[in-house]
Amino acid sequence: MKTDKNFVKKTKKEKLMAKFQPKEEFKQRIEKLLGEAEAKKFFEISYFACPDIIRVNTLKISPEDLISRLQKLGWVVEQPYKIWPEVLLIKKESNLKPGDLGKTIEHLLGYYYVQEITSMLPVFVLNPTENDLYLDLCASPGSKTTQAAAIMKNSGSIMANEVSLGRIRILNANLEKCGVSNTMVTRKDGVQFCKRWAKEIKRPFDKILTDVPCSGEGTLRKSPRTFDMWNLKYIRALSSVQKKLASEALKLLKVGGEMVYSTCTLSPEEDEFVVDYLKKNFDIEIMKIELPLKTRPGILEWENEKLDPEIVNCVRVYPQDNNTDGFFLAKIKKLSDKCLLNEEDRFDKFEKKYIDEAEDLEMGAEDEN
Repeated sequence: MKTDKNFVKKTKKEKLMAKFQPKEEFKQRIEKLLGEAEAKKFFEISYFACPDIIRVNTLKISPEDLISRLQKLGWVVEQPYKIWPEVLLIKKESNLKPGDLGKTIEHLLGYYYVQEITSMLPVFVLNPTENDLYLDLCASPGSKTTQAAAIMKNSGSIMANEVSLGRIRILNANLEKCGVSNTMVTRKDGVQFCKRWAKEIKRPFDKILTDVPCSGEGTLRKSPRTFDMWNLKYIRALSSVQKKLASEALKLLKVGGEMVYSTCTLSPEEDEFVVDYLKKNFDIEIMKIELPLKTRPGILEWENEKLDPEIVNCVRVYPQDNNTDGFFLAKIKKLSDKCLLNEEDRFDKFEKKYIDEAEDLEMGAEDEN
């Protein structure tokens, strides 16, 4: 059974709650992060789908022209963020049925991409320019790659890497549909891509997006099976993978360049602990992030372990604060090429298993239309 956003829309809250309940350890950890009252709000909203959000593909159409076309279909459309006119909220008054977002000729033509606002945040924060050499290390299904291409106006160069052949097919299909022409797709595990680039190409990137496979705690509103899949062993294994991916990516960043590390999870082991690991081993600055949403700062202590004070500049987005998914962001500026890490090997079979599971989970939660 596919448990995506359309499934959540079609299923009554009571039925979802009966079938999907948080494990006690997960519940305790969220309560520790938020307090009992806020944790209750977090779990309550988890059984309701997010509002319908789409991103205008400005490579093919302007926001004004797309709004006009959608209004002719009877849709009620709003632009909720002045600084991001390409973000459109499809109001409830549109009376769309589950799946309708993906059934229009405008979607088929690539005029818009069905994408949650939290998924758009990393590229908005990274803000690539038309002259950048840009790396999207874990690129499929292509939501953030196509967004970056649109912001760059199909100029500059994007390297979009993905390890799975099946997910590359989806990535390529989305790039083609959106009219992206400044992107080269590669198939490598992320660590080996970085090592080979450093050895053979030797050209640093201006901007890097490291949106890593994760446990998906922030995607409960569109992927309730995350309740069943959650376990701490899974989180700790992924944290090790994430540290490797982020570290190797950071080595490819030019001095003065910027990298965004992001996840759609809320576990500190996958979020602040990874950024703290980078801070300890590289000469970097964790930059402040300003967003037109309610955000909460990165946590500085977890399980009796204290983290670098700059981690407070990381951003946590909780579902109950903005009626969105949950998300984590860190914006990193590289100050020098100093690195204290020894060479690390490629992922072992144990880690690879968890990467595949995490990416499959995320694929089921993105652009389900």
